[in-house]
Amino acid sequence: MLDSGVPNDEDFADVALRLQESFLHNPEADALLQDLAAYASSRLGSQGRECCCGITVLRPKKAAATAGSNPRARMMHQVEFNLGHGPGHTAMRTDSTVLLADLRREDRWPEYVDAARGQGFLSVLSIPAVLEGDAQGALTFYCPQPVAPGSSGVNAAEAFVRRASKGLTLALRMLKLEETKHGMSAAMQTRTVIDLATGAIMAQNRCSQAAAFKLLRDASSTRNMKLRDVAAAVVASVAGAGETFTYFDE
Repeated sequence: MLDSGVPNDEDFADVALRLQESFLHNPEADALLQDLAAYASSRLGSQGRECCCGITVLRPKKAAATAGSNPRARMMHQVEFNLGHGPGHTAMRTDSTVLLADLRREDRWPEYVDAARGQGFLSVLSIPAVLEGDAQGALTFYCPQPVAPGSSGVNAAEAFVRRASKGLTLALRMLKLEETKHGMSAAMQTRTVIDLATGAIMAQNRCSQAAAFKLLRDASSTRNMKLRDVAAAVVASVAGAGETFTYFDE
């Protein structure tokens, strides 16, 4: 069951540092969440009574990122995703802790409860993470024993999530900056190749920029190819090279 001996935020002061080191080692959302899930399970479970942890993070225009401390936690996350409802969804939607204290006496989400009991769990605790902007997240703990409402074990899990939220927010901020950088670089490369191809067509056909761009766009539609690929082919045919170099290449 949840370790009831560490209910204060200060007991988890190392969590943010752990997340920082994890992100520096592997700056990918899935890897970060996987490490956090395993760490949460080890910190909040008691010897001989493992509490599994599953994590979900939702970001605008990104696929849902999920992780689990073991296959059973990952399976339960998939069950909730397939059903479209459950404690994790509710925790994120309401921004409040959701506790299924004893699954033998739980009448919410019967299909979810049956699946959890089938995995040997008797309680589920979902706690929302406090993240920036439109990002949402939740850590869900699956325990083989009932967990009493208001217990020090629940308080400990909430303290852990508060600490984890700070480190996770910083890591997601850094990840967003990195993704933005790559996106801008790719956009500039594409724009450069298209401009080069447009200039080559203008020179060859003695036409306007608008007319040259229309030729590119029509070729893209006719050949069912991306505009950048058509433009790269035009530049390659003129320059005699298989690839186009831009100053935005890293």
